[in-house]
Amino acid sequence: MLLALETMEDDVEYLKDRDAISLDVGVSRARAGVPIEALMTAIRLDFSVIWEALTAIATNEDSQLLVQRTARVWEVVDGYAGATQRAYVAELAKMQAEAASMRQSYLATLFSEKTLTPVELTRIAEELGQELDTEYVVAVALWDHIPEFRLALANVPQGVKVFTHSLSDALVAFFPAEFRAGSSLQKLYLNLERLNCGLIGEGCTLERIPQVAAMATSLAKLIDPDESGAMTWKRGWARMARFELDRAGAPGLDEAEKALEYCGTTERRRLRESVMAYLETGSISQASAQLYCHRNTLMNRLKRFTQLTGIDPTIPVQAARLVVGWS
Repeated sequence: MLLALETMEDDVEYLKDRDAISLDVGVSRARAGVPIEALMTAIRLDFSVIWEALTAIATNEDSQLLVQRTARVWEVVDGYAGATQRAYVAELAKMQAEAASMRQSYLATLFSEKTLTPVELTRIAEELGQELDTEYVVAVALWDHIPEFRLALANVPQGVKVFTHSLSDALVAFFPAEFRAGSSLQKLYLNLERLNCGLIGEGCTLERIPQVAAMATSLAKLIDPDESGAMTWKRGWARMARFELDRAGAPGLDEAEKALEYCGTTERRRLRESVMAYLETGSISQASAQLYCHRNTLMNRLKRFTQLTGIDPTIPVQAARLVVGWS
């Protein structure tokens, strides 16, 4: 047996057999989902057992040969382990590519314009590894901001489910809505809030993701060049309403600004900041505290604003015109 080990060194057929076995073991274990660490440990333990068996049957005459061939045996061990590991990694990459291709195919179906049946939606949810009633956060970055967007997504820990789909001029990302303090998904959401993107955190189901993504895309387009941070629904709904009203040719959105043109610069600034503080809080007390002025001073400014513009900020219907017009 030890003599066979000695002559194995130049045996080309042995190397071919070893590579074939390595390929078979690496591929089969990757497909079976065996962790690579467990596989490598098992291989080295197997060869330890073989070495112990060799030394157990060796005679005194074999001692010198064993010493001479120790390095060769472990070279065989490492060669087999390395070949198996390479086969495993290559097969794992192939499996991941297959899974990614299949997932993108299902995502393309999701974002198609056709109405999906419950069976199709269920199949897509299963492919994504999610329950059908899972709610998602949706974010969209436009072309210029995609690199930093991808970087934020790449920093998510392995195993956290984030799905992406490319549009013609934007990248859509969606992930389960989970705002548990300290969770990876909550950290991702907070990171996305700092980026220039459209971000809708109000959870939506799988079926509504294409529509919500379109809305997030519209929000992203509302970000001015000198602004930073995500355009959320809370931050952007009034601006979107103004944009749509402007596009429809609705009159009167700038009437307050035109009326204030007749004031001096200082008065115009004070009236505007007073009204905006009141619109943000809905409270005379809170707004006056925010502006460091007496509540009577604030009330007088609101009355003055109404006299000049004809819009009373304390009446919700009229206040809505200011919220949209000043967004």
